[in-house]
Amino acid sequence: MPKLSCRPLTFLLTGFAWLLLSSLIGLAVLIGLVQGTPLPSWLRLVHVHGALVGGVAQMIMGAMLAFIPPLLMTGQKRPDSHPILFTVMNGGALGMLLGFGFQRFAVVAAAGLFILGAFLSVAGDAWRQTRRSLNSPPLNLLFYGLALFALFAGLAVGLGMAFRLIDLSWYSHARLVHLHLNLLGFVTLTIIGTMHNLLPTILQQSLYSPRLARTVFFVLPVGIAVLIAGFATASLKVEILAGILLMIGAGLYAFNIFSTWRTSGHPGNAASDHLLVATFFLLLAMATGVLVGINSLWEVPLYPFGTLHLVAYTHLALVGFILQTIMGALSHLVPVTLAVSRVPSHKKRGPYLATLTSIIDRWRMVHVGLMSFGTLGLVLVATLTWTTPLSSLTVQAATWVTFGLLLAALTLFSTKLAWALGTRPPE
Repeated sequence: MPKLSCRPLTFLLTGFAWLLLSSLIGLAVLIGLVQGTPLPSWLRLVHVHGALVGGVAQMIMGAMLAFIPPLLMTGQKRPDSHPILFTVMNGGALGMLLGFGFQRFAVVAAAGLFILGAFLSVAGDAWRQTRRSLNSPPLNLLFYGLALFALFAGLAVGLGMAFRLIDLSWYSHARLVHLHLNLLGFVTLTIIGTMHNLLPTILQQSLYSPRLARTVFFVLPVGIAVLIAGFATASLKVEILAGILLMIGAGLYAFNIFSTWRTSGHPGNAASDHLLVATFFLLLAMATGVLVGINSLWEVPLYPFGTLHLVAYTHLALVGFILQTIMGALSHLVPVTLAVSRVPSHKKRGPYLATLTSIIDRWRMVHVGLMSFGTLGLVLVATLTWTTPLSSLTVQAATWVTFGLLLAALTLFSTKLAWALGTRPPE
């Protein structure tokens, strides 16, 4: 049996396991918030950093390890296993969560240094591959370069907060800078850079407009830079301007992606369904962010904006965009990677790949629907609280329905992954 240990697929699956556990913690935090018995604040930090560091960041590392050598055509003699990176990444994520749990921020900072070191190693290796490659760096790699730069800046701010190097009067601004550099600068740019190649591969169709992709490459980073400047200077008007720029960039990107799908004539599968729905939620999250900023222009906001509204807004991006994208990527990469690793012969690989793909595609509309309506359920719960007490039967029922939809979606997808992993090729 081929060993998967410490290969890119291992990073992807381990990252998804982190995401799954963190999501369960997040659902418990949501129930506690609505029931009026909030869980300890440190548990929210564990939920967020478990999902983003142990989950999303680790999966991005696995994707970079898998995608960068083929893009540069430098992977012929490279090792396919990375045990040190895997150990450092997961050890750093675990140390960070323990630091938050025991309120030891020096431990959080030390763990962050390990994460920083792991990604510096990946960036340095990518730079060396770029210099050796006969190909000019493709657009995907340029997105990755900007994303890593944003990650290093975001981690630097996070380390400054953990080591108490940042003045307390600027702490709330630093937290926003740290969060958005990591989510928008690192995660979103990485996903968009990957999607310009991944969705066309799934659909077996060329990207609709490479020129639009290059335009997005310039517009989105400018929007992110303006947003960070707005947070740093506490200028709401600058933040709204940045939001508009980001909406333009996301709109151009979405038009390119949907046009690629529309012109492909491909019937679609679980992977493309998740990726297209994720693109819709990216647009929705960007538009909501601009509305949140406009709502705050008045001294007394037109609509009250509390913790539950913040949860709904952020999870349009975290669940609707990021988690749906991850599920789409895994729906494509897991069958392909298993087929390549378990069936050496290209001619004999087809039937096994078809079997794995059919497993992942089972109940695809049900699963995409559960994820989508579960995400929108968070928005519904938050919206209801503007006119209905939190303790009302309506809000409580909507919360439990949302909980059930998201839990069912996570369970169904995990079951399909386990089924595919346990399905061996015929002798």
